[in-house]
Amino acid sequence: MNSHELEYEILGNSAQSVEVILDPGETVIAEAGALNYMTEDVRFETRMGDGSSSGLLGKLWSAGKRMVTGESMFMTHFSNTGDKQARVAFAAPYPGSVVPVSLAQVGGSLVCQRDSFLCAARGTSIGISFNKRLGAGFFGGESFILQKLEGDGLVFLHAGGTVIRKELNNETLRLDTGCLVGFSSGIDYDIKLAGGLKSMLFGGEGIFLATLKGTGTVWIQSLPFSRLAERIYEATYKAREEVRAGGQ
Repeated sequence: MNSHELEYEILGNSAQSVEVILDPGETVIAEAGALNYMTEDVRFETRMGDGSSSGLLGKLWSAGKRMVTGESMFMTHFSNTGDKQARVAFAAPYPGSVVPVSLAQVGGSLVCQRDSFLCAARGTSIGISFNKRLGAGFFGGESFILQKLEGDGLVFLHAGGTVIRKELNNETLRLDTGCLVGFSSGIDYDIKLAGGLKSMLFGGEGIFLATLKGTGTVWIQSLPFSRLAERIYEATYKAREEVRAGGQ
């Protein structure tokens, strides 16, 4: 199924959202709860799966794959039912950057962390990608079950903080597992030890790093939500201990 051809505009700087421009009859699919606003001719409907599968069994299989990744089995479809252009905007629940990717320009396939997907043109298949290596499964930090986006249209990812795009030409890139947003086909993903025993225990960078090798594109986020949440928790816990020590 060919994807709908979408126009879009990225809004904001440090906490971006994406405004999708829909021609009459066009549809964009999004994660539940990602809606920011929409104009009057946009109608939305919650459906099972991404809508790329036909028949009940196909829809059940598509929805089941999303449940394996920890996502809802339902997705929201936003369609322009009017006779002129309409607009609908989406945003992630934490500050960061919106990353537009044309699947046609990256070989028709993109693998991303399960919470990175924001929305996509109708016709995009949203499935799962199992990592073949057990090490990546047990120590990957974000699970060895990743989302796989396939098609020929636009998809939009969300990255915490600033997004960094790296082009690999038969090269190897190592990074913190939580900083990975996604990578194109042609990239091999694995988890390896960060270094020596002393560095792993006292370096503060964790025991394992993600290793990406091959030729293709890698998207990296400077501030993973897990890292931000950890710092907020530490600060809150410390404040509570200080209050208790003061006898209040």
